[in-house]
Amino acid sequence: MSFPFGFGMGDGGPDDGTPGGGATGPFGAGGFDMNALGAALQQLGAMMQAGQGGPDAGGPVNWSMVTDIARKTLAQAGDPSVSDAERRAVADAVQLADVWLDGAVSFPATAKAPAAWSRSEWLEETLPVWRQVVQPIAEHMQQVVGQTMAGQSVDPAALSDNLPEALRGMFPEGIPPEMAQMMGPMMGMMQQLGTAAFSMQLGQALAALASDVVSSSDIGIPLTTDGRPALIPRNVAAFGDGLGVPVEDVRLYLSLRESAHQRLFAHVPWLRPRIIGAVEEYARGVRIDPGQLQEALNGVDMSDPAAFQELLGSGLLQPEDTDEQRAAIARLETLLALVEGWVDDVVDQAVSERLPSAVALRETIRRRRAAGGPAEKTFATLVGMELRPRLAREAATLFAVVRAGRGADARDALWAHPDLLPGPDDLADPLGFIESSANEIDLGLDEE
Repeated sequence: MSFPFGFGMGDGGPDDGTPGGGATGPFGAGGFDMNALGAALQQLGAMMQAGQGGPDAGGPVNWSMVTDIARKTLAQAGDPSVSDAERRAVADAVQLADVWLDGAVSFPATAKAPAAWSRSEWLEETLPVWRQVVQPIAEHMQQVVGQTMAGQSVDPAALSDNLPEALRGMFPEGIPPEMAQMMGPMMGMMQQLGTAAFSMQLGQALAALASDVVSSSDIGIPLTTDGRPALIPRNVAAFGDGLGVPVEDVRLYLSLRESAHQRLFAHVPWLRPRIIGAVEEYARGVRIDPGQLQEALNGVDMSDPAAFQELLGSGLLQPEDTDEQRAAIARLETLLALVEGWVDDVVDQAVSERLPSAVALRETIRRRRAAGGPAEKTFATLVGMELRPRLAREAATLFAVVRAGRGADARDALWAHPDLLPGPDDLADPLGFIESSANEIDLGLDEE
């Protein structure tokens, strides 16, 4: 038998030849281990102390802790400041990208000067949107953990049975109920510990994401609001490693994609709130199975803070199987696919006969997308959602067919209203979509 947080006996017993054999946590295989207990309590205290302080310490996510952990993780991995030469190189690449894009897309360039960010600067610039996206998940987790731990009780007889022989003799009549109930506050501490563990994992996940993304729009979700094209030079260089492509070409190609994203988000005002709203709607539908949580908590070792973080990636977070939740997922996947497909077609046109290495770079982007990019890994860890634009290739084909038949303006006019855009079924039948939506496309052009 075992108790939560690693206290109590394991599945072994006296027959294994050791006092308290099979025990876990401070009541280890060699009997009661004060050093282990002290280490466990010290680590617990460190996590609890790390979770205190700051204006949002009492909420479901301690964002001060998230930021601190992410920054420290990035600093340990190495996050040098962006040099003046790198900033000039990014500015030149974005400027040339905008010249090429002007002939391929009807949306004009944004008025914001381009930026070159370090990984820490990407974290700082995108954190407000992460707050918006993650908060619904964290609130639900805090509620369920609180309710689950509120139902925990300590059985004095069971606690006495699981004491090592050396301590059991001290209580010949069993553990007094009052002493057993002293463990009650420890149960209540779990809610705070859960917040700390979630915040730790979020900080580490965002640090991993910052180490992988090449631009502010790399994950398809608009993580900024000012329309500024931004690249992360160190990650751009890593993206091009092993491709046999000059770094200047890599930088230019990624600048084209970034600028195209920013033009779309800047000139389609309903798109950003629609994407963020779909993510939030999905997040509100994620549920935690209290029974599964209870079972998982029974095996958590308090001396190992990483064990709490592993709970979050162990399948506890599951989307509700409802029509509303399935609709939210479908809307989000389709929107992301349309954004990526449109960017693919626009960039293909912009680089046509200008950048021979574009073929290799385009295939690298597609392989990266098919294998699961940085966003998918982060959302799968934190939310249990595969954030992958599965239909991006089909969307690119549809936009290319519309452009070939009716021109780039007609392709871009589809973004005039969400009702004009193709749905999942339309992506499988581009010609049928053009025939059925010809009048709507013309209307969109007239409104432009």
